[in-house]
Amino acid sequence: MSSFDSILFDFDGVLADTEPAHCACWAEVLATVGITLTWEFYRRQCVGIDDRDMLRMLAMQSDPPHNWDDLWKLYPAKKRLFMARMTTNPPFDPALAGFLEGLKGRYKMAVVSSSSATEIEPMLAAGGLRQYFETTVGAESVKRYKPAPDPYLLAAERLRSRAPLVVEDSAAGIASGRAAGFEVLQIHHPAELPEMVGRRLSTCPS
Repeated sequence: MSSFDSILFDFDGVLADTEPAHCACWAEVLATVGITLTWEFYRRQCVGIDDRDMLRMLAMQSDPPHNWDDLWKLYPAKKRLFMARMTTNPPFDPALAGFLEGLKGRYKMAVVSSSSATEIEPMLAAGGLRQYFETTVGAESVKRYKPAPDPYLLAAERLRSRAPLVVEDSAAGIASGRAAGFEVLQIHHPAELPEMVGRRLSTCPS
């Protein structure tokens, strides 16, 4: 067994290919107040950060500027739209369940995300994956979001883990894991997850 005692997974872009759906849902609700959100802007500026930080950016950059608190009031509508789309067909790679089953019992596992746990938990349940994770750390779990270390430190505390492997895709998430003092493995798409994590665990000294 490797020297890691747990694996802490980001959700969006790591366990599930949800970022395009998040962007599309936000774009739909923001359009009602005259703000255009493009995939290019979202991909470059918004992946891995808390929704509130994204809305602060959009509020300042809009012409005329908006009050970000007014934009945050759109979150319930965005969440309903997102959940309606995601719980009927969760975007998990077909190989993910088998991969997690192979890790079960060998490593403690958690989900650590800038999204709300109330969004993540129903998707994990719908995909038959909730059983593999001991805890979910979402945006509501901490006061300081990624890239601060708080989300990963809280997950490690909950698992009583001393040597976690963090699996991330975004710059903010990578910075968060490293700031917590943990080793970080970067992937670029959920389809890469089983191979890249398996390779890292197999090369880690016992």
